[in-house]
Amino acid sequence: MKAEIQLIRMYFTFNTRMRCMSSGQPACDKDDSTGPIHTRHWGRLISWPRSGQWVWSADVRVQRRVLEMTVKWRAAALAAGLSGAALMTATGTSAQSPAPSPASPEVAHAVPVDAPQTQAYQKADPHHGLARRRAAVAAAASTDAACREMGDFYWEIGDGSGTLASGTRGSRYSANKPLQVASASKLVFAAYVVERVGGQLTPDQLDALEMRSGYDNFNPLACFAAHTVAACLDRRGNGLRNAEHQGRFSYNGGHDQYLATTLGLGDLDRYGLAAEVRRVLGPDLHLDYAAPRVSGGLKASPAAYGAFLRKVVSGHLRIHDLLGSHPVCTQGPDCAAVQAPDLPQPWHYSLNHWVEDGPGGDGAFSSPGMMGFYPWISADRRTYGLIAREVMAPKAYLASMACGQALRRAWNQ
Repeated sequence: MKAEIQLIRMYFTFNTRMRCMSSGQPACDKDDSTGPIHTRHWGRLISWPRSGQWVWSADVRVQRRVLEMTVKWRAAALAAGLSGAALMTATGTSAQSPAPSPASPEVAHAVPVDAPQTQAYQKADPHHGLARRRAAVAAAASTDAACREMGDFYWEIGDGSGTLASGTRGSRYSANKPLQVASASKLVFAAYVVERVGGQLTPDQLDALEMRSGYDNFNPLACFAAHTVAACLDRRGNGLRNAEHQGRFSYNGGHDQYLATTLGLGDLDRYGLAAEVRRVLGPDLHLDYAAPRVSGGLKASPAAYGAFLRKVVSGHLRIHDLLGSHPVCTQGPDCAAVQAPDLPQPWHYSLNHWVEDGPGGDGAFSSPGMMGFYPWISADRRTYGLIAREVMAPKAYLASMACGQALRRAWNQ
């Protein structure tokens, strides 16, 4: 029975460390043998006082249950490729510990490994070779032709728990430098609208977020010196509606600007707009506006925009479940679209974001900005990424998109 106790100790230590590492806590090397994870689930089976000594329960039923768990743990360890010294190393157990006793008849007829035990091991590296992925992406950012030709930029890839990899090319940009993100504002506004209405969009709201409302006469330059959302919409015909374009995709900022006024944002200046967006999406998001234009006036650092993307990827914002929903065509001989930006492929458009589903595309959801700020969320909604720069160059967004796609390919190799 001493060997079975040792194996249970291995189980506790291994399971605790796997959970700790998957949670991203800094103190993963700390011995948590007396922590709540043990007392909550296993206090009835076996006790481990602070002295570090195991005390076997006198209850025969409890002993049988512990033996059953030992069988499952042994099977899970073998399935994970851990045995002998490797198993002891993974659990932090001394190599001098007694080896498990020969399998009893019960062990010889062990039941199949249950899913929770296998999953506890897999959570240690949910990205299946994180070090390799980091190296591959860093190499692509430095050597891939699409990235090398862009000049200076900052890049980042992460998941719902935080940044997984990041870097800079040159010295012009950093994670904390605020940038005008232009049309990358659209995804933020879509998240705001979806959150504001509790995920229940009306047909008119859906048309606006898919750029089919007919309000496509908007010119952002006409908003110069306009101090509120409504004033920007009222300038030089910005709020005119083209009835013949209603129901057809027409890429323009007027759809969002009109929608903002219907939501009661018309009297807000850029400071009030930023405060309202933070109120709904979360006060922890350091998002500002350089102008009261909801579809193109956002100003944020890569770190701040990355924090927003993390909230989407982690499912804390309702738009997570609506990414790619209600897609509409944007170009092609069979598409009735009015106007669309120059794109390398015939992508679809969802709620203020593109679905990169053209030939050879990976299905990512993105919202590129005119000056080269390119954020995306992977098709499986598990990771996010961004290319951050601010340049006044023709089709800067296309270059950033090509570089970002190269980083995604490197990450997914």
